[in-house]
Amino acid sequence: MRTAGRLFALLAFFFALLAVIYWFMSKEPAGTAALVFTGGLGFLVAFYLLFTAKRVEPLPEDDEEGDIAEGAGVQGFYSPHSWWPLPVAAGAGIIAFGLAFVMWWLIILGVVVTVLATAGLLFEYYQGNFARE
Repeated sequence: MRTAGRLFALLAFFFALLAVIYWFMSKEPAGTAALVFTGGLGFLVAFYLLFTAKRVEPLPEDDEEGDIAEGAGVQGFYSPHSWWPLPVAAGAGIIAFGLAFVMWWLIILGVVVTVLATAGLLFEYYQGNFARE
């Protein structure tokens, strides 16, 4: 976590410096704001990672003398057969389409589809053929 935190801190510093240079070179507020917010987001991630790294045990990638094999093992559970991400993405697309054309009924429909699909994704392993015991 420390390595990733330092990387994001470096990115935050880079984008903040770039925002200052961009402002003096162009005096254009939209691009400057985008660079400032990018640097701010990098700072938020860096702060979280460095703050959390103090409270958890070091990860294998934090050890400078570490070996690749130390990071082996189960990294998480990822569903190989789930169809639920497709309706989640469709719902998000419907929301984006509704926002682009300012159609409130389409935005509401997209929110309903997204909420239902997210619930299906969340509860996929609680019932049916793939229920975990």
